[in-house]
Amino acid sequence: MFKPVDSQPSLPKIEERILDYWDGHRIFARTLENRSDSDEYVFYDGPPFATGLPHYGHLLAGTIKDVVPRYQTMRGKYVDRVFGWDCHGLPVEYEMEKSLGISGKRHIEEYGIGKFNESCRGIVLRYTGEWASVVRRIGRWVDFERGYRTMDLAYMESIWWVFKQLWDNGLVYEGKRILPYCPRCSTPLSNFEANQGYEEVEDPAITVRFRDAANPSLYYLAWTTTPWTLPSNTGLAVGSEIDYVKVREAGCDCVLAESRLAEYYSDVSGVEIVERFKGAALEGSCYMPLFDYFVDLSKDGAFRVVCADFVSTEDGTGIVHMAPGFGEDDAETALLHALPDVCPVDEEGRFTAEVGDFAGVYVKDADKELIRRLKESGSLVK
Repeated sequence: MFKPVDSQPSLPKIEERILDYWDGHRIFARTLENRSDSDEYVFYDGPPFATGLPHYGHLLAGTIKDVVPRYQTMRGKYVDRVFGWDCHGLPVEYEMEKSLGISGKRHIEEYGIGKFNESCRGIVLRYTGEWASVVRRIGRWVDFERGYRTMDLAYMESIWWVFKQLWDNGLVYEGKRILPYCPRCSTPLSNFEANQGYEEVEDPAITVRFRDAANPSLYYLAWTTTPWTLPSNTGLAVGSEIDYVKVREAGCDCVLAESRLAEYYSDVSGVEIVERFKGAALEGSCYMPLFDYFVDLSKDGAFRVVCADFVSTEDGTGIVHMAPGFGEDDAETALLHALPDVCPVDEEGRFTAEVGDFAGVYVKDADKELIRRLKESGSLVK
């Protein structure tokens, strides 16, 4: 009555038997054919790069991408799904750079952009066979025969068509946005690309003092782990509800968050506090920039203290140095308070002529010299 059951079944063989049955009877194709007149469910699938082999992350996402169309198909919808390949971007370019023994935008331009693009096209689909095999083995129903490539002319034209519709409807505007950036490639990075190269590094953490513009004996203490951004400072941020103090020491008054006193004074009980106030009381105060590269921006509203929600007292002084040309929070706050932004850095991460003393220097290589100059000028606190 029943077929005998193997006491030691081979799960891979069972999988292969089911896959062969699906292929032999065109099961996936028939689910499309018998719903061709039904309402359509459109499934947008972000395609993978074909320059590498599939890994666990692809398998997990691929399973989800299979479950949703199957569910909609079971509900009677027509769900056409075609596999695609992402042929643009850094992964394929980086693979080609390694093959050619070159590195970075400048070398690519010397080699020839046209030649480089053709070389990339030659390797972009090197692993398609392995992808087709793995996707089939996980049981995902998707059409490989009609697969699309982002480098196909028809695909690129469709993207330009979409952009034109946005343009014609007045939905495109020009602005500025802070993004992860690769100076080697001279290009912004996606969050995914930035996370691929993520690693823990040590940066110099320094506290500097900004002199009040009206009172030469009053200073605002600010902490930063990016000394190279200090020449581009145009504002200081405080928390409106944070408690700040004015501390008197050696004839000078220094402002910082009260809860951070212990980080700067070994004996807090012996500190002379001459005034206590909320951060909101500091808003609008003007100060002198540490460097004179952009001193003329004061007439455009630069070098002011403003209130911002992102300020905390978990580290530093409770006063945040802002360089709106580089920090995401800084840029948003600057836009809100009409602080100007400057970005004196070229495509390869080197200072431009606007920062004359450091023109041509890679920004991270400038940290030590900038700290030395701050120390000489008396602006370095810790």
